[in-house]
Amino acid sequence: MQFWKKLSQKEKQARIQKALEENVNFTHDASLGYPASKLDGKVFNSEAPFLKDAPILQTYVANPNHIGCHTYGTSEKAFSGTQEIEREVLNVLAVDVFKAKPDSFDGYIAPGGTEANIQAIWMYRNYFMYDLQAKPNEIVIIASEDTHYSIPKASNLLMIDWLKIPVAFETRLIDTDALESIVIRAKAQGKKYFIVVSNMGTTMFGAIDNPEDYTQVLEKHDLHYKLHIDGAYGGFVYPMSNKNSTINFENPKISSITIDAHKMLQAPYGTGIFICRKGLIENVMTKEAEYVEGMDLTLCGSRSGANAVAVWMILFTYGPFGWHEKISILQMRTQWLCDQLDTLGVTYFREPFMNIVTIQAQYITHALEEKYDLVPQKHDEDNLWYKIVIMDHVEVDHLSTFISDLKATHHAKKGIAI
Repeated sequence: MQFWKKLSQKEKQARIQKALEENVNFTHDASLGYPASKLDGKVFNSEAPFLKDAPILQTYVANPNHIGCHTYGTSEKAFSGTQEIEREVLNVLAVDVFKAKPDSFDGYIAPGGTEANIQAIWMYRNYFMYDLQAKPNEIVIIASEDTHYSIPKASNLLMIDWLKIPVAFETRLIDTDALESIVIRAKAQGKKYFIVVSNMGTTMFGAIDNPEDYTQVLEKHDLHYKLHIDGAYGGFVYPMSNKNSTINFENPKISSITIDAHKMLQAPYGTGIFICRKGLIENVMTKEAEYVEGMDLTLCGSRSGANAVAVWMILFTYGPFGWHEKISILQMRTQWLCDQLDTLGVTYFREPFMNIVTIQAQYITHALEEKYDLVPQKHDEDNLWYKIVIMDHVEVDHLSTFISDLKATHHAKKGIAI
């Protein structure tokens, strides 16, 4: 690990305090040109004594704006201190977790994985149009039927087609024969440039796509592509639980990765992360943002620097070994649940390195759904699956109670006395 380490509370507080001192101070500085200020003092008391021991809350009150991309060119000098904190986060994730070489990537902390995925597709669409003179109707998105809804949203916003690849019902693996047929048909219809979205943990199943399923077919048919990994759910789990994972920047075919910090990392909601290789993000530079130092290369524009500080605090509180330990505990709880389901003969799906267990709907009654807040694949009568996510608050005691209730209803359906 080059960048990721565990720090004491005193060290973390000192680092954040230094960053805030390097930012503009709207309380004391005569900063006349910014359409911004600290949080309203009549509502948010910046003198509250507990703030001195709460660096994240201090940052929220100070209200730094991280507009732009701080790995590319220059940035607004008023917030240079917390921008450096954001760069430290990106170094940990890009280099130590996803095995990029230092200074070989760009990225930013986005307001969630949906934007980060759209950012990737926008960037690749423009790359194909600017560098390869592609026409919009020659560009297409390709992703599995289990992919996140941000992908059809991007298709709609950017006005490029999405090819939905079917998966096997029980294994959730990509149907490679159908994939090739769809690619051949698309090529015949004039599609030449493919934006591939491969999942590192689908939202419903936690399934891991094999990126090679896509790239082998596209290379076989001599088609241009860019490969994006949607690790919004699995990005803070799979690289730690599967030490042999190759879904990272050591694979030269992978050009970008999305991760969400507001899921497994338990950062505040509205905290996603976008990382891409150098030489790509400038395709979405908004040159009209001339008043922004360094221009803007993000979809959202203004964004809270406090979210970057929150992610930094979490990463450096645990350190790499503490985080691996946490993921290992969740994996053990997930395996315990699967062992109980096996004993009951209940059919479910679980990616071995993930902490989602998705149970076929035939085993779940409405009472179980309501009592345990189980999430259906579809909120209608066609629903076929319910998922359980083993998050930090889900302990074996909770799972044991669920299994007892499931066992009672399962046996009742079979007419077995218990």
